[in-house]
Amino acid sequence: MASEPNLYVIAAPSGGGKTSLVNALLARDRKISLSISHTTRPPRPGEIDGVHYYFVDERAFLDLVAQGAFLEHARVFGHFYGTGRDAVRQRLAEGYDVMLDIDWQGAQQIKRSFPSCCTLFILPPSLAELHTRLSQRGQDSAEIIARRMQEARSEIAHCREFDFIVINDVFEAALDDLHSIVRHRKPSRAGQEERIAALLAELL
Repeated sequence: MASEPNLYVIAAPSGGGKTSLVNALLARDRKISLSISHTTRPPRPGEIDGVHYYFVDERAFLDLVAQGAFLEHARVFGHFYGTGRDAVRQRLAEGYDVMLDIDWQGAQQIKRSFPSCCTLFILPPSLAELHTRLSQRGQDSAEIIARRMQEARSEIAHCREFDFIVINDVFEAALDDLHSIVRHRKPSRAGQEERIAALLAELL
């Protein structure tokens, strides 16, 4: 078990179930704190400023970049996302493990700034299931879903750069894996490597 608070970076393709897993993890373990990112994209239905993201316009975001306010930032699907440096350091100082919900580009930047951080990638069980999840959200047009599916392959291609890979097939089992990695640096399910290799052969 990790004795000092640490930074955890979690990434997944859109529709991979990352948000649901992270929310369940936070409800299970109160010593984990989610870092709230800044973004220039408009809020989705039900999203609240300061709770899900800090929603800012592009000019304000670029001003923060110039001030060195972000540990990492990237442009994804035409919008900027960034992780606030001071907020992360403050939560770590307060004794919380901090979870960053970002993409693979941000994970690379964080790894350079925090070499001790632990990176995790969430894989869907199949491309068919990923398409189903994106469609069932009811938030995107068919054109956007097709673009997200194409982008998913590109994102998944980077998953081997992460410290751990979790397959989000059975939700509770994936959640157990995620929690075990945070607390013990190993997934709860053993023998996943062969399955991950087979899944990547299909996805890529």
